[in-house]
Amino acid sequence: MSFGETPITVIGNLTADPELKFTESGAALAKFTVAATPRTFDRESGQWKDGNATFFRCAAWRQLAEHAADSLTKGARVVAHGRIRQHDWKTDQGENRSMLVMEVDEIGASVRFTTVTINAKRPAQSAPADNGAWNTDAPAKSTGGEPPF
Repeated sequence: MSFGETPITVIGNLTADPELKFTESGAALAKFTVAATPRTFDRESGQWKDGNATFFRCAAWRQLAEHAADSLTKGARVVAHGRIRQHDWKTDQGENRSMLVMEVDEIGASVRFTTVTINAKRPAQSAPADNGAWNTDAPAKSTGGEPPF
């Protein structure tokens, strides 16, 4: 993230399956919308009530885009973190338009109301793994082969 960008974290539900496309250069782009709906407890009725939903148009790029499209579906509750970007353009009639988009850096399923199974894919490493205390690939010497945490 660059200096001066607006960071944001959104928790909500996908309104549709992520739409995966590829640019002419081959970069993956996933577009999706996250609906964040506040809920409040109405003491008079004794029930939860939904507030007005806010819809965040989102874009994820490259490997994150492919993983999001492969992993997430309509209705999934997600936690998305990224930055707000403004896109400006002119219509064919010469009118100025703008739109805010959340460019997503991280996204994952929320486990508040459900469980998930993780299928960990590690990126290829260009250098040998460090054998320090945080290396979970090698057994820890002092704990009988268990990771050190």
